[in-house]
Amino acid sequence: MAEEGEFTDINGQPISVDCQNHTPFCREFTVSSPKVSLRKVMVYTCSVWLVAYAVFFVTENTTVLSSAIIVTLAGMMLHIHFVKVDQETLLIIGSLGVQLSSFYASGRESTMFIEMDKIKDIVINEAIYMHSIIYYLCILIKDSSEPDGVASVVPLFQSSKPRLSCLVQVYKSCQEIIAQSR
Repeated sequence: MAEEGEFTDINGQPISVDCQNHTPFCREFTVSSPKVSLRKVMVYTCSVWLVAYAVFFVTENTTVLSSAIIVTLAGMMLHIHFVKVDQETLLIIGSLGVQLSSFYASGRESTMFIEMDKIKDIVINEAIYMHSIIYYLCILIKDSSEPDGVASVVPLFQSSKPRLSCLVQVYKSCQEIIAQSR
């Protein structure tokens, strides 16, 4: 059974959420962000190159143009490989744990697994971001030395930043699986 939904992120940009129920103890949530906008890339590139051409026109130094081209291309490649996340996935398996995956625009994939016995809880937390309060889903990791303590907090969906309405649906579903496994 698969459920899909259209939501927005904290900036009002559209994101899509897909929930796949593999078994009663296993669900996968996929949050997809819009692809890189060709218009934004062209505007950024043209503005940098126009500024470089203006500097070249005044200084008559050709290294300015070469530097602008190299910096623009390197910046775009770094942004696509390290910053722009196309898709984030949360796979929760009641008996094993939680797998977090991020898929970047360049094709690079980053994956982390947290065993179920290390997870204290999955909660919705709030934070102050710029001039507003945002909500985010996070995993509380048990502190091995203190039974009621929390060793660390692992935020989920860091790049897509879904709004509270989306987080509540994911939270309820995760709590169902955690309750069944305990």
